[in-house]
Amino acid sequence: MILSSMKDVVFGYGSEPVIDNLSLDIEAGQFIGITGPNGAAKTTLLKLLLGLLRPWSGTVTLNKEIAEGGKLVIGYVPQQVASFNAGFPSKVIELVRSGCYPRLGWFGRFTKEQEELVERSLRQVDMWEYRNRRIGELSGGQKQRICIARAMAQQPQVLVLDEPATGMDTGSRGGFYKLMRHYVSNHGRTVIMVTHGLEETRPYLDTVISLEREEQEGWKCLVTNSCSAHFGPGA
Repeated sequence: MILSSMKDVVFGYGSEPVIDNLSLDIEAGQFIGITGPNGAAKTTLLKLLLGLLRPWSGTVTLNKEIAEGGKLVIGYVPQQVASFNAGFPSKVIELVRSGCYPRLGWFGRFTKEQEELVERSLRQVDMWEYRNRRIGELSGGQKQRICIARAMAQQPQVLVLDEPATGMDTGSRGGFYKLMRHYVSNHGRTVIMVTHGLEETRPYLDTVISLEREEQEGWKCLVTNSCSAHFGPGA
């Protein structure tokens, strides 16, 4: 089933398009990697898929049929989430619990199941033992992991991650990619991830969207399923 479809999308900054005539289908229930060198408009593509940016022309359509209870829940972890300063007062568990708030409503109370969900999310990223630490005391990689745990606590149908392994060591990255593979295969979710480390991630991915530059042609989108795109020379 198609999750998101882009048709003849054009988008840029200033007067120069960085994405020109992009057509792309994203399949639901897959672990999808978006890769390419710096300046290849990877994050821009991600934001267009999420509806966070509006294209200059063309269409971006999200398939609401996969939504649960009539609402499509998307968990998004942007780049540089590790920028909490040293004085940030909240504790780890407070941040991760906040991922449950949209489902609780204004006056809802945490249930036993939700507390278990928060614990499970923290354990899955190996951060449960840090639950009572202040966020400002953590390393960059640890901050990255608790933001991923918060997104997972939302129980999203779609999890979108922009360079999620930043600050993680080799062992932690491998464990994280295995976790995302399990999340897709065993829970029927969709994970879309921007990454530089294609050699590390390729064994876990269902689909790779690779943005590569060709002489005189600008950025090209190469993918294992339907994709035809041109990224302008200024990308």
